[in-house]
Parts: sequence; structure tokens; C-alpha cells
Amino acid sequence: MEAGTAEVVRSKTVSVTVNGTTYEREVDARRLLIHFLRDDLDLTGSHVGCDTGNCGACSVILDGTLIKSCMMLAVQADGATIETVEGLAEGEELTELQKSFSAHHALQCGYCTPGMLMSATALLRSNAHPTEAEIRKAIQGNICRCTGYVNIVEAIKSVGETS
Repeated sequence: MEAGTAEVVRSKTVSVTVNGTTYEREVDARRLLIHFLRDDLDLTGSHVGCDTGNCGACSVILDGTLIKSCMMLAVQADGATIETVEGLAEGEELTELQKSFSAHHALQCGYCTPGMLMSATALLRSNAHPTEAEIRKAIQGNICRCTGYVNIVEAIKSVGETS
């Protein structure tokens, strides 16, 4: 390679632990994390909504931090631990949060639900008893076009009150 020229990286092997399982895959350097999760690992619970970081449908927890997976390259997640909506339930046993979403009718079309669940999970881990204002702030990065948020807030608040 001549001085002053940059080497173009076309692909890289990444290793990630997703929902407790470690995966190693060769990925294109430009591949977004959401597409890696959905297309390469067949974890289709997280949704592709906007590809701009605005809607939150692709939200996952990476190394304990809530992120929008459409805003991160898969190669940037190399070595990370990722939690997706598929990893919330223990087998067929739903979490209290998932049960609360159902009981409070906190979903309609369901497109935003995985991102809402991941945002709420991150919130409840850091604040077991959030106020309504704290809940609304925590989910402000998630767009729901169906529910008007009232039932979503109630579902999250209900879990916070019982935990």
C-alpha cells in the first residue's frame, strides 16, 4: 500500500452475544446492526421502521445501554452483549412487562411494541418505580401511531408499582 492511501475494509468477522448466545459472522462493513440481527441472525422481533433513528422500532439493549440498532454498524457491536425483544421472555413465560402490555391493551398493530418493550425494560432496570413523567421521557424516542401512548404508559406504570 502506498503512503497516503487508505485501505478499504469491505467486510469483517464480528462476534456478538445476543440473548445469551454467541454468534460469529462475516459482515459487510456497511451493514447496519438491525439488518445483521434480522437478516443474518434471523432475530426478527426488532423492526425496521425509519432507518433514521426517529421511530425506535429497532431499539435493543447493547452492553446495558438502550440503542437504536438502525444507527449502529454491525462491526461496531463486535464483542458486545445485545438483548433483543426475543430475549425478554423465559421460554414461553412472558415477563411482567409483556403481560402488562397485554393486560392494558398497550398495543394495537404491534409494530412499535418491541422497541417500546426494550425502552421500558431499560427504564425499569434503572428505575424500578418511575413516575408517569419519567416513563413518558423514557419512551419519547419511540413512535406509536396507533395507541396514543396512554395504555403504554399505564402498562409500564403498573409494573413499576408492583415491582
